Amino acid sequence: MVTIKESLAEVLKEEPKNFTESIDLAINLKDVDMSQPKNKIDAEVVLPKGRGIDVKVGIFATGDLALKSKNIADFVITPESMDTYFKNKRTSVKFINQVNFFLAETSLMPVIGKKLGIYLGPRNKMPKPIPPTLDPAPVVSTLKKTVKVRTKDKKTFHVPIGTVKMSVDDLNENYAAVMKLVTSKLENGASNIRSVYVKKTMGKAHKVNIE
Repeated sequence: MVTIKESLAEVLKEEPKNFTESIDLAINLKDVDMSQPKNKIDAEVVLPKGRGIDVKVGIFATGDLALKSKNIADFVITPESMDTYFKNKRTSVKFINQVNFFLAETSLMPVIGKKLGIYLGPRNKMPKPIPPTLDPAPVVSTLKKTVKVRTKDKKTFHVPIGTVKMSVDDLNENYAAVMKLVTSKLENGASNIRSVYVKKTMGKAHKVNIE
């Protein structure tokens, strides 16, 4: 049987493209009624070896938290600068699409929900609330290694585990972290997984042995 490491090695052997391709898992479920909300997965997992890409984090903040976030987050959005990033629908969507995760000082959550929820909500980008006294450094560091795992209403879903620039061993560790999270969310664990494939952005899908 082909192991995950062997499958990853085959993926990495494929002819490289002129850009850094991601390595993704395609996970197919079975015996799961996806019309039931309890069976849908909407979670996050920290990849032990990181994502291999530059993950962007934006923080809505005021005062001391804004100052502490300045050299940590990719974007610090204060109430005064909010209109700069969210002028209209076009600029709002463009900005949101380039940011992977948002954090927000708890006191700003009501205004964010009222003004920006229409743009952030449908894109699953609503900020995680944080207290104004929090040190944002460890939170941002963790988010930069985090991927979202969402099934929505489909039995097949995709999760990135790194890029072609990463080693087989590092990708294998990330794979294990994702599979541990997925099986923990399924009613019957691994028995609810029909098959798993690994592939790069424009490459061939390689089946992974999950037995």
